[in-house]
Amino acid sequence: MKRFMQIWKPAVVGFLLLTLMCGVVYPGIVTIFASAAFHDKANGSIIEGKRADGTTGKVGSAEIGQTFTKPEYLIGRAASDGVATNLNPTSEEQKQLVEKRIAWWHKLDPTNNRVIPMDLVTASASGVDPDISEAAAAYQVDRISRERGISTKQVKEIIAEHTSDRLLGFWGEPTVNVLQVNLALDRLKM
Repeated sequence: MKRFMQIWKPAVVGFLLLTLMCGVVYPGIVTIFASAAFHDKANGSIIEGKRADGTTGKVGSAEIGQTFTKPEYLIGRAASDGVATNLNPTSEEQKQLVEKRIAWWHKLDPTNNRVIPMDLVTASASGVDPDISEAAAAYQVDRISRERGISTKQVKEIIAEHTSDRLLGFWGEPTVNVLQVNLALDRLKM
């Protein structure tokens, strides 16, 4: 029994100390730092606005994409909808998904003859990307303007207000936050 305690006591103490350090102390320090340095992002980047039922409250997160399908809204990337987002770009399944999405876009806006930007017909890796490219937003300006009865200039200005620059000024491409644009569009009178 003495030998058993000599072996197991350090193991149990080590387990408890590591659990305390890795499960309580470290996450606590990271949470405190994140809340102090990045308050909005640490709390989910929650956006408040007017809901569909007319009340005001939390309507979404700037970091999680939402599905918009009505023609008067800026529409984001295709949601993964339970479909793998890591399909081989040359696979038959991916080809069929892209063709289906292209057909959907043509049905939504049959007067738009421009090439559909790639990010509108493919899902992001996470399947919930909140942003689209400037090209994808520009592709939708005429439709939104027509459906809402506002000028294309107004739509472009709203899109520009909710466009993020490149990370550190050189990394990646500028992106447009779909939810924020749609909330700004809803604040205009239709």
